[in-house]
Amino acid sequence: MTDNPIPMTPPADETGFDQILAFSLPERDARGRAVRLGPVLDTILAAHDYPPALKHLLGEALVLTALMGGLLKDEGSQLTLQAQTKGGVVDLLVCDYRDNELRGYVKHDRERFDGLGANPTLAALFGEGYLAITYDLATSGQRYQGVVPLEGGSLSEAVQAYFAQSEQVPTIIQTAVKAGPDGCVAGGLLVQHLPEGEEGRERLHVRMDHPEWEHVSILTSTIRHDELVDPALSQEAMVWRLFHEESEVRVEAGPQLRRGCRCTVEHFENVISRFSKDERREMSDDQGIIRVDCAFCSREFPIQD
Repeated sequence: MTDNPIPMTPPADETGFDQILAFSLPERDARGRAVRLGPVLDTILAAHDYPPALKHLLGEALVLTALMGGLLKDEGSQLTLQAQTKGGVVDLLVCDYRDNELRGYVKHDRERFDGLGANPTLAALFGEGYLAITYDLATSGQRYQGVVPLEGGSLSEAVQAYFAQSEQVPTIIQTAVKAGPDGCVAGGLLVQHLPEGEEGRERLHVRMDHPEWEHVSILTSTIRHDELVDPALSQEAMVWRLFHEESEVRVEAGPQLRRGCRCTVEHFENVISRFSKDERREMSDDQGIIRVDCAFCSREFPIQD
């Protein structure tokens, strides 16, 4: 008997690269999101000549942004993840998600970064930084933001702290990034305990020791890094591996993700038109052109005033 070769892509009707999978465990009061970034990640990383450690950092940040953005319900709503510090080697890391579009950028001190070695820690990159997560909701027009210290061994740990402190929702997050000759792959899994309700001022879902949540979090923590980035493993199969003993696992594949830099000449013309004539004159060069740089896509837009 001859073993069949392992396929390099999952079945066509299951989710592979650049697509969010939503799932829920109704009897455990839990929901989750899974994602595996491939071509979209490579396109975003290609905009700048990032060293390997920053490709890993930005890959993890984009996975986290996709996982949290996948929780948004309304078209036009946006999730922004921003990590920033004063005087750190990394000045700014920013990613956002809107309508299935991802973008991200890292600004860093190249000379100081070169002195950190091949695998710098989060503390070495950011020092005493902070992580801000912002939700801009299209339907209500409201903005919500939570800010937590940029602490722990990874961005994923900092985001878990955000959910515990700012949203008080028990959450477990697993991420992995793998670089290879054919590009980068980054995958992630986010699982949350859903609200049971409220009793007086006590929100019951804040209980981190809830027996249903303890069961789900233990199972989630068994996911291996290689499973998160395995191109031959569909996300449905990955979720089933974790929760196959549950009586019901509901899954729903989302639309394909895209790289979504929203910079256009028309957009920048609209922004510049809000400045006074004198201010626009100060921005212009000798030919009367205002040159606008987009950090996300590393492109310059010449705008004629």
